[in-house]
Amino acid sequence: MPLRPLLFGEVLDGAFQTVRRNPAAMLGSSLLGQCLSLLLAATLIAGSIGLLARLEQLDRGQLDSDAELSALLGPVLGLAAGGMGVTLLSLVLLSILGGVMAVPVSRSSLNRKTGFKQMWVLVRHRLLALTGLSFVLLLVPAVPLGLLFVVAVAILAGTGPAGFLVVFPIGLGAVAVIVWLSIKLLVAPAAVAVEELGVIESLRRSWSLTTASWWRIFGIVLVASLIVGVIGQVLQIPISLAVGGISSVVTPHAGIEQQTSTSTLLTVISMVVSGLIGALGFAFQSAVSALVYLDLRMRRDGLDVELLRMMESGSDPDGVPGRGPSTRRPFPGGRQPGSGTGYPQG
Repeated sequence: MPLRPLLFGEVLDGAFQTVRRNPAAMLGSSLLGQCLSLLLAATLIAGSIGLLARLEQLDRGQLDSDAELSALLGPVLGLAAGGMGVTLLSLVLLSILGGVMAVPVSRSSLNRKTGFKQMWVLVRHRLLALTGLSFVLLLVPAVPLGLLFVVAVAILAGTGPAGFLVVFPIGLGAVAVIVWLSIKLLVAPAAVAVEELGVIESLRRSWSLTTASWWRIFGIVLVASLIVGVIGQVLQIPISLAVGGISSVVTPHAGIEQQTSTSTLLTVISMVVSGLIGALGFAFQSAVSALVYLDLRMRRDGLDVELLRMMESGSDPDGVPGRGPSTRRPFPGGRQPGSGTGYPQG
């Protein structure tokens, strides 16, 4: 990675190179997070096989009794609550890993490789702060969506179906708020892991670093997400078609229990493959976020000068570049590195 403010393409290329050069730290941690998330989801599915069979009977019209239908209400609500809990835990776990993986990205700026164990040793004292930050970041989508739900229910109850004409633009506004806040707080996990800041300090730090750079960061994140999404779909569509074909060939006339067992097995296999693909995509996106963080610090704090000094002196070879109070001071004279030095700003 060049030790200067990065160009758009250099951020994406640097993310690929970081994942490639640190596979144990980046892919290993990402795969660990995906496995834990899949384990939680598989546990939920295994505990609700009977309920899934009953729901399939309901879909086929084989349950006519009101008592039978009422008896399914409680388990269905429990399954929905369990799914929401698994989703929230997975988001917290992945948010923590996103901050952890900022360490090998920071070290890669000086061409230093990072092993799996070394990464966790360097960041283990920041795990509590990363966990607290992850729960706070859950509020970014939860609060706007919760308010949208309350407003939508109130409008629809008073106006009927015509209220959708009002709810729809409000929903778009809520999505815009979520995206705006997500970009503003994007580099908070990296600030916790690298600069050793607390939860509130990291939120303020991210808010300050992203000021006047929102659209550029949004473009980088959007392109990275599109790359991951397209590659993921290209790989997952054949797998989904294969799973559907195997199910129809293996159990074309089987009973409900056999169909349910086969469907569950194929779903688990599909989830495992999706987890492997998701691990690669998550590692790449985490590297992009960490490189955006380093780029912002080079533009605002003079981190590039500090990194050049560390490279020339070879100091702290086993540490985290950018960690320490000296790199958090404004650049002398108020000049931002990269401006007036021939380096691009956009």
